[in-house]
Amino acid sequence: MLRNHLHSYHPPLRDSISLLSHLATQELMESQEELKEEGLGYVVMRNLFSRETDHKIRVHKKSRSISMRESAERMNMEFRKKMNLDSLTHPAEFVVKPRGQTVWEGKDVTLHCTVAGWPKPRVAWYKNNVLIDAKAHPEKYITESNYNIAKIFFFFFCPEHGVTFRTTIIDKFGVAFGREGETTSLGCVVIVYPTVKRYQPEVVWYRNGVVLAPSKWVQMHWSGKQATLTLVHLNKEDEGLYTLRVNTKSGFDTHSAYVFVRDADVEVEGLPVAPLDVRCHDANKDYVVVTWKQPAVEGSSPILGYFIDRCEVGTQHWAQCNDTPVKYARFPVTGLVEGRSYVFRVRALNRSGVSHPSRVSDPVVAMDPSDRARLRVGVVPGPPSDLAVAEATKSYVVLGWNPPVQRGHEGVVYYVEKCMVGTDTWQRVNTGMPVKSPRFALFDLAEGKSYSFRVRSCNSAGVSEPSQETKSITVADRLDLPSAPGPVVAIRNTASSVVVTYGASKEAQTLLRYYIEASVVGSEVWVPCNNKPVKGTRFECHGLNEGDKYVFRVKAVNSAGYSTYSGDSEACLVKAVLTHVISCPAVPSPPLTVTMVERVRDCMVVSWRAPANTGGADIRGYYLDYRTVKGSIKSQWREINVKIITGTTYKVENLKENTLYEFQVRAVNQAGISEGSVPSAATECKEWTVAVPGPPHGLRVQEVRKDSVVLLWEPPTFDGRGAVTGYYVDIKEEKGRWRGVQDRSTKQTFMKITGLKEGKSYMLRVHAKNVVGVGGPSKTSDPVVAQTRPGTNEIVVDVDDNGVISLIFECSQMAQGSQFVWSKDYKALTDTSRLTVQTVGGKSRAIFNDPSLEDLGTYSCFVTNTDGVSASYTLTEEGLKRLLEISHEHQYPIIPFKSEMAVELQEKGRVRFWAQVAKFTSNCQVQYIFNDNIITQGKKYTMNFDKSTGIIEMFMDSLEVTDEGTFTFNLVDGKGTGRTSLVLIEEGMMKLHSLQFNWTNSATELKVESTEHGIILSTNVVHYFDELRVGWLHKESKISYSDRVQCGVTGEQLWLKIKEPTNKDKGKYSIDIFDGKANVKKVLDLTGKIWEEAFEEFQRLNVGVVLSALPGAFVCISQSLNLTGNVWGDPVPEVSWVKNDKQLVSDDHYTLKFEHGKFASMTIAAVTATDSGKYALVVKNKYGTEAGEFTVSVYFPEDEAEKKDLGSTAFYSKARSAAVPCHDHTDKGRLKVPGNM
Repeated sequence: MLRNHLHSYHPPLRDSISLLSHLATQELMESQEELKEEGLGYVVMRNLFSRETDHKIRVHKKSRSISMRESAERMNMEFRKKMNLDSLTHPAEFVVKPRGQTVWEGKDVTLHCTVAGWPKPRVAWYKNNVLIDAKAHPEKYITESNYNIAKIFFFFFCPEHGVTFRTTIIDKFGVAFGREGETTSLGCVVIVYPTVKRYQPEVVWYRNGVVLAPSKWVQMHWSGKQATLTLVHLNKEDEGLYTLRVNTKSGFDTHSAYVFVRDADVEVEGLPVAPLDVRCHDANKDYVVVTWKQPAVEGSSPILGYFIDRCEVGTQHWAQCNDTPVKYARFPVTGLVEGRSYVFRVRALNRSGVSHPSRVSDPVVAMDPSDRARLRVGVVPGPPSDLAVAEATKSYVVLGWNPPVQRGHEGVVYYVEKCMVGTDTWQRVNTGMPVKSPRFALFDLAEGKSYSFRVRSCNSAGVSEPSQETKSITVADRLDLPSAPGPVVAIRNTASSVVVTYGASKEAQTLLRYYIEASVVGSEVWVPCNNKPVKGTRFECHGLNEGDKYVFRVKAVNSAGYSTYSGDSEACLVKAVLTHVISCPAVPSPPLTVTMVERVRDCMVVSWRAPANTGGADIRGYYLDYRTVKGSIKSQWREINVKIITGTTYKVENLKENTLYEFQVRAVNQAGISEGSVPSAATECKEWTVAVPGPPHGLRVQEVRKDSVVLLWEPPTFDGRGAVTGYYVDIKEEKGRWRGVQDRSTKQTFMKITGLKEGKSYMLRVHAKNVVGVGGPSKTSDPVVAQTRPGTNEIVVDVDDNGVISLIFECSQMAQGSQFVWSKDYKALTDTSRLTVQTVGGKSRAIFNDPSLEDLGTYSCFVTNTDGVSASYTLTEEGLKRLLEISHEHQYPIIPFKSEMAVELQEKGRVRFWAQVAKFTSNCQVQYIFNDNIITQGKKYTMNFDKSTGIIEMFMDSLEVTDEGTFTFNLVDGKGTGRTSLVLIEEGMMKLHSLQFNWTNSATELKVESTEHGIILSTNVVHYFDELRVGWLHKESKISYSDRVQCGVTGEQLWLKIKEPTNKDKGKYSIDIFDGKANVKKVLDLTGKIWEEAFEEFQRLNVGVVLSALPGAFVCISQSLNLTGNVWGDPVPEVSWVKNDKQLVSDDHYTLKFEHGKFASMTIAAVTATDSGKYALVVKNKYGTEAGEFTVSVYFPEDEAEKKDLGSTAFYSKARSAAVPCHDHTDKGRLKVPGNM
């Protein structure tokens, strides 16, 4: 210790010597004391094992940086040993994942996580899959990663730091139509991405820009995915533009659609519809102003006025507020009880009656709106201030004022005074009932007179001085009717809507709203487009029929009433606008193949083909340019035409002879003018001396089908030395050779080429000829593929119910500006006296005004602005005759009969004439005629026409000699007629009389039938009626009936039943039939062979029930037994098995089956001693029940030999038994149940 201390400490020399001396003395003394205290052995042992150690310490000087580095290395080594105990690599993983945070905007937030892995993982933070660069945004983020704990710090947290929500609305609700009183729901599916638990977006509904709140009229629901708005009870107040807005912290999304509410059906035709939008204003202690909006439909006559009803909240009693209807849509209601709540409704009145009431207003409380501090009691109030006339009409005047400033602690009331201008007499208006609120309505004023008014306030201390009087007011309407709106313009919008714009009324400041009405052209029926008036001067009318033309008009409405209607708009076709064409049309491509088709001295005819790409819009026309060519020098292009050329051929005039010209063409569409085409070849302008005609031009193809095509062309502009006398058409496949289509030329400028192969591509050209010869070919047509495109329609011939013959063509590929172009023999129709064309939507009809032989020919229809949609129909003479016959049948239809008139004789000589109509309507009427005289229902005739079956009947109680003649049914059904007759003279009358006797004389001979119960004697007649008298005789004596012997009638059969017959029942039986005029008797001798056969059959059916009973059985124990019985009966009987008088049920031990309605079987599995007993097979149907009985005996194997001696026996009895060998076996028998004999 001393040496260590000396090495580590260096004191001054003097102090060191003194210190050494002191230490040496101290050490010597301590050693001596130790020697005295320790024994000798201890000293020896200590000296033996102790050794003096010499410690040496070296001091090295190190810099601060080296010390810090060594310290860091030592700490790093310790960290490595601590973090990676096994010295292996480990994948990165989250020990503690970062958690979501919800923080206030503007606050700081820190996110933590703990990761593990070796080597040390590198941590990077992302927001919405975008790497966060803390160095680029040090003002926002600080990231740290120490000891596998990573964290990120946000300064002033903003919404953009969190999740960015993207909102999408799908399954959007569209324009809705409802009727008053119905329930309508609007809904959308809202997708908010990403999905965050417990985060709900804000769903807000608007109507006309006003936020909707839940009420008894409006219900809102948000399911987490779908937003639904339910209008519980539609009223016209609910009409408007509904908007769904979904708000998230990242933004919002909206969707809007209009809801239209139609009027409810009125009870009486011509009644006005209900007013709407009832509101309350200026509510005070006993006074409120009620306003409303006039309805869109006034009914069959103008509205005369309105009735206002009130109802105290909590009751169901409605009281009418005014006895006289008011014209203005504004009315002051007085006489309210302070502190009570009221609701109001309004009804409209015209000459037809009173409308349904409007929707009730919101509740309003009758109370003083001012809550100012009261002054001390006993002070007379001051006069009211700011007295003014709030409203003035010829029916009433409303005064308004402010309460006095000084009115004491108690409330005040008011007295109103009036004075007619020109006098000094003031008259108090409300002496008996002071006014509590600072509003008052005065009625019963003289119209046209001028008045001044003033007001006094009053309390228990006294009456104040009067207020300042008003200026003189003349009792008359201060608000005039609005003027008519400005011009109405209708613009196409969609396939079911039109946008209507109109000029505002001059009285726009006092105007409430506008009503828009629409009418189909030619109908003169106006229908309102909106039942709730709108503010703006633009409205989108929905619910229109596509293809119809509509005109629109507008009327304005304010509190004074309706304006006159505006002028009608121009007719607008309801048709969808091609939005993609309108939004971004492109310039067309240049025209193709500019060629010269004719030339003379100073003019040339130039032709070209339409551009391949129209740019998405119709080609409106072309501009033609030219330039001269002299050697290699070409002049600048010059425009030939100022106006657009609509065709593809143009005659250029005023050219210089013997000059070379080049031509180019530019196409024009909605977007602009195309680039110039490839210039034509330089051509010299000089006389064409060729004798043959020039080439035809303007080739176009129509009616492309899978096996045919129609080619049209224009005649050549140069005829040669003679007029053109015909044309030849050539055709070739795309890679084939040209060949002629026809052997003889055609004079027409069109031809239908048939015999094409489906799917092949063809090209066509035409030659013209004259007396000199055949000219050169025309330009080749574009390749055309022989195919019938899907959706291709043909022209259909139709004959309507009025006999009008027409041709109908439909097109489902209509585009913007598409039109139907009808032609006859492929020439435009110019004579409208023969044919009338009507087009509605995508359907066009060509109607023959007066069909005749002049109308024979080929009719074709081409739809413009489509891909060649066209068709044709050839009307021949034979076809015209057939159509005229059908037309005549439709104009004068004949009602068909399913059965012509017939006659039949009924009981008591009643005669029935009848016929059945095959086709008729509910308006069909019948005339009953006898010998050209109309007969009516009475004592002799009874008529009936059953329109459900079409059977016409006429009854006569009897047929007499005077009834000989012709009976006729005449039918009239609209334009249709029908006639059926029956002639009854001499021979016909005799047949009817003989038929009457034959009914009675038609009884058949008596026959015998045996059943299990007895014998039946019967005869049949053609017709049995109640007045027919029947008597049965046995041995010429009248039979006494009993339970054993009975008689009766079943249908047309007369029968006598004898139960359990005996020999006493033998004998002669007869039946007497008398109809009041004639008598018939039938006899049967029930003896001898007839009796024996009938009685034997009865005994067989009654006794021989069991033909072969089921045998009994002795069966060995533990074996199985199968018993089968054959059963028959009509109807098929029900089968059951019985053991010891108890019914058996099929289970694992007893297997019961009944197959094919004939075979009944029972199988007993593993027979035991308990299976012995009396069994029966029971069969049952509606005619009775029978049973076949048998006995089963079970014995043990050692008794088998003894049982064999018994053998087996079989005999007819209800119960029997037999010995059966000890093995599985089957016993069979037959059983029959009674049938319908």
